[in-house]
Amino acid sequence: MEDTQKIQLFEHTPIPKAVMTLAVPTIVSSLVMVLYNLADTYFVAQLNDSIQNSAVTLAAPVLLAFNAVNNLFGVGASSMMSRALGRKDYETVYQSSALGFYGAFFSAALFSVLYTAFRTPFLTVLGADATTSAATAEYLKWTVTCGAVPSILNVVLAYLVRSEGASLHASIGTMSGCILNIILDPIFILPWGLGMGAAGAGLATFISNCAACCYFFVLLYIKRGRTYVSVSPRNLKLKKVIIIGICAVGIPASIQNLLNVTGMTVLNNFTADFGSDAVAAMGISQKLNMIPVQIALGFSQGIMPLVGYNYASGDVGRMKKTILFAGKIIAAFMAAVTVCYYLCAGQLSALFMENPAVVDYGTKFLRGLCLAMPFLCMDFLGVGVFQSCGLGKNALLFAILRKIVLEIPALFILNKLFPLYGLAYAQFSAEIVLSVAAVAVMYALIKRLERDKRTL
Repeated sequence: MEDTQKIQLFEHTPIPKAVMTLAVPTIVSSLVMVLYNLADTYFVAQLNDSIQNSAVTLAAPVLLAFNAVNNLFGVGASSMMSRALGRKDYETVYQSSALGFYGAFFSAALFSVLYTAFRTPFLTVLGADATTSAATAEYLKWTVTCGAVPSILNVVLAYLVRSEGASLHASIGTMSGCILNIILDPIFILPWGLGMGAAGAGLATFISNCAACCYFFVLLYIKRGRTYVSVSPRNLKLKKVIIIGICAVGIPASIQNLLNVTGMTVLNNFTADFGSDAVAAMGISQKLNMIPVQIALGFSQGIMPLVGYNYASGDVGRMKKTILFAGKIIAAFMAAVTVCYYLCAGQLSALFMENPAVVDYGTKFLRGLCLAMPFLCMDFLGVGVFQSCGLGKNALLFAILRKIVLEIPALFILNKLFPLYGLAYAQFSAEIVLSVAAVAVMYALIKRLERDKRTL
């Protein structure tokens, strides 16, 4: 099946329009996801109970670990699909999507079982103590034990749908769950509703992810015969070339996420030494910081199908223009956001809790975290380009540099030099180096492709 409308978008639509067509829905979807994460933090914070707020913060690394599966099967399969579309190899597209879907389903089920079986040691590793353990466990019961499968499938299906250029549908599916979550949060969390506290936030997340999955299944049923995304068992073929193609991008992306989880766990454990107020403030600061971070991530993920398609089809000029346009737009935006965040850190922190200690901590944390934004966006863009082109090793190298070589050591050093407050500057110090490296490697990649094309 050849879809001329999708070919028009990938091959002929002007670069600015093509980039915005793919990126804007993804950015909006990412923003709504951040809003629903903020909603959890905001409504739990309205209880003015730092223990309940700490539970959501301490559980964050486990939910972030879902992205290891999302990246393995979502990023890996969608990259494989986009490149196969560029080669007009439609059989590989169908089979890649089926393997991505079923791989995600079984991995999510395994994730749920393992967490439930080893819950107590998991909570200890997360930094939960006698005070915060019960609330954290209740939140994770709904989000992981019950919710791992719908949470992961929701994201992976969005990746698969986006890979064929249907960025709007991917975003609607994700946003439908997020909006439902925002509606349910106050009902489940606050005393005037069910009064479940952090556990209510987890239950709202579980229900909303189930709703998002339903949207994608209905979409695929309606579009059957007109979509490259297949969840049919008939297309589940364990072909070596497809497995290798998915894993070459997916495994590095998955490892990258696991390293992010490690970094967040180290950060939370350091912060926990200073009490629940500090943990609550760090959680609020991280959620606020995630708004521009998700915009940058959404932008880089949005252009991945366009970059991957033109890389595989050999249109290096169009690929280069896409990357340059995206880089200029996102760098300017993130620089402006950094200035706003730095100047308004106190007011932003005060939106969540009236506790003066939490607001004071949060102001200082957010000012340190936001400085990384202009550099981080170029790092994300580089990783997105590498994943689009099937260059998983490059993406893995950047992940190792980011966490193991730069950020985690910086956490130890800065916390030693400037206890607690130095933690917020670890990402900034790492991203300065990584942004320069990302630009250099993307430049070298484009030059190599242009050279190879001239010699053909």
